[in-house]
Amino acid sequence: MAYIIENANVLKESGLKQLSLLIKDERIHSIRPSFKKFSYMRLNAESYVMTPSHIIYCPEIPVDTSFPNMKQFFIDTFIVRGCTMFLTNTTIEKEHLLKKSLQQIKRNLLNSPIDFTIGVRISPSLLTPNFIRKCKKEKIPAIFVEIDSKSRLDLIPWGWIREAMFPYNSPLIPIFLDERERQRKSAQMRWTSIMNMEKIPSIEHELKAKEPISRTNLSKMGIYPKRLGIHQGGEVSYNFYLKADDMMEIEESKLFQEYLERLVVAVHRGKVIKAGANVFFRPGFGEHVIVDKPSFFYME
Repeated sequence: MAYIIENANVLKESGLKQLSLLIKDERIHSIRPSFKKFSYMRLNAESYVMTPSHIIYCPEIPVDTSFPNMKQFFIDTFIVRGCTMFLTNTTIEKEHLLKKSLQQIKRNLLNSPIDFTIGVRISPSLLTPNFIRKCKKEKIPAIFVEIDSKSRLDLIPWGWIREAMFPYNSPLIPIFLDERERQRKSAQMRWTSIMNMEKIPSIEHELKAKEPISRTNLSKMGIYPKRLGIHQGGEVSYNFYLKADDMMEIEESKLFQEYLERLVVAVHRGKVIKAGANVFFRPGFGEHVIVDKPSFFYME
């Protein structure tokens, strides 16, 4: 079915922009200021702020619990907050366990109502050219590296790692284990210095659990523009927030954190998953998103 979302206040980096969207076959077929000559069914969205769906980082999914508990977790953590996809990870202790661990986490997420993609979490000792090549083969979009001290970073053969990463270039993402603020800051400064000096595809800071991933970082992982975005050819996944005067130049992250009560509609690949107080839970509707090319804008 084709229809038009007209007068939509679409949130862009420069603020709100009023646009109309022609939806066909669950894709955004076209975006224009208006579609006056078309006779499709119309949805007037002038009372709302329209944003892309949120994609959040969620390293821990309670897979070893009952289905009712799992369902409630997905509703509370994702659906009522307008999230239609998440990034999680699986911890790899030994190189030969990579494939087995990935298969297990995919089985654990078979009932996910929203889309997901999977990264790996490793210690620095596992960060080797051979392991990187295996991650490329499995199309892992994000490699989380545990860092217990900055001195460990100087023992890694970064030149060989960079060569092994090409051309898939999954970004390396730090997880700083030391809870002491001074040591964490020192390790992060060393991490940033090495990543820049060695030209390693990476993310500078830790990702915050259960918070939206920035568009810049989603681009590095290749998730954007494949997912997340209101653009021609994109999937029909979006949120409607009740419009208010203080939302003219608001950021997406602030909407997620401070305006939950204004989220009235969430749509995931053309299906409504939240409408007012009503939540629609579809077990198994979520897809495992395979990223064809991480670091999409890395060379730009």
